[in-house]
Amino acid sequence: MSTATSTRNYRALFISDVHLGTRGCQAELLLDFLKEHEAETIYLVGDIADGWRLKRSWHWPQLHNDVVQKILRKGRKGARIIYIPGNHDEFLRNFLGTHFGGVEVVDSIIHEAANGRRYLVIHGDQFDVVMRHAKWLALFGDKAYVTALAINTWLNVGRRKLGLTYWSLSAWAKLKVKNAVSFIGRFEDTLSEEARRQGVDGVICGHIHHAADRDMRGIHYINTGDWVESCTAVAEHHDGTFEVIRWVEETQKKTVSHRPEEAPVAA
Repeated sequence: MSTATSTRNYRALFISDVHLGTRGCQAELLLDFLKEHEAETIYLVGDIADGWRLKRSWHWPQLHNDVVQKILRKGRKGARIIYIPGNHDEFLRNFLGTHFGGVEVVDSIIHEAANGRRYLVIHGDQFDVVMRHAKWLALFGDKAYVTALAINTWLNVGRRKLGLTYWSLSAWAKLKVKNAVSFIGRFEDTLSEEARRQGVDGVICGHIHHAADRDMRGIHYINTGDWVESCTAVAEHHDGTFEVIRWVEETQKKTVSHRPEEAPVAA
């Protein structure tokens, strides 16, 4: 449960890889995040719903519906909502250029920050070699990923019972496996080169579930992360600067700061 007393307002918010419709989706944490954060423009940078998983087995609890309703409510209150489909919600690419309940669906878009810098906003699967040339392998890898997330869920049930904080097994493994680290590096290089080719100052993407905010040889590379492993989003402040918000870390800090101090033990 969230403990914040005030809402944070931003010029823009970027959220991706929520994977609604899966058991690994951290919908409750995302809902808390959405309650505490407002923005003039909200970019949904792909894989918000997981069509791959929903085709195999239907899983759509009330919390997932609550997330959708919360986003739509922000649109009704005046926020501009832009949906950029990814590979898991690629069915929406059949509706590019249309509006659903005030939500704009586009393949990619150029976002101009408050300081005039221009950013290509795109999910990024178009530049994933496996997705482009061996989708069957991506689907196989998705099944392995689901298994890892299931193990991760039970692991964290045990950690909570022991009073320990959330820890992502899959995120840890990704950063320890040499091939995964190499893939992330190639992906970042490729997206940065695409931004350079389009003549913009930076790129904001998702897809690889690895939040980042770094300079790539003069290109500002930003990855929004995900709401399955790390629970991260990216915010643009009103001065044009960007911030990666790591919501699990923030909620854990707030839990510690609001925990009542133990009474001193009598001598």
